[in-house]
Amino acid sequence: MNGKLVAVLALLLLSAAVSQGRTLARMATELRCQCIATHSRFIPPKSIQDVRLTQSGPHCKNVEVIATLKDGREVCLEPTAPWVQLIVKAILAK
Repeated sequence: MNGKLVAVLALLLLSAAVSQGRTLARMATELRCQCIATHSRFIPPKSIQDVRLTQSGPHCKNVEVIATLKDGREVCLEPTAPWVQLIVKAILAK
């Protein structure tokens, strides 16, 4: 009986450790800038499937605009580029 209790406790602790590790890994990626470099050349809006806008904050001092293209690639866009600002305004208006 004592051996079963130890096995159950070990399994419970292992499960908690794995779950906590996933949480810490997710936090590590959320607490830093996602964009290392930005793309400022025009991308036709018909090539863009989705756009994510991340405001500046404790995780990153920069506003980040991340576009998912129809071919599946993600591209960080330069938030100060006029064409990017037009796309962001159009998305926020929806």
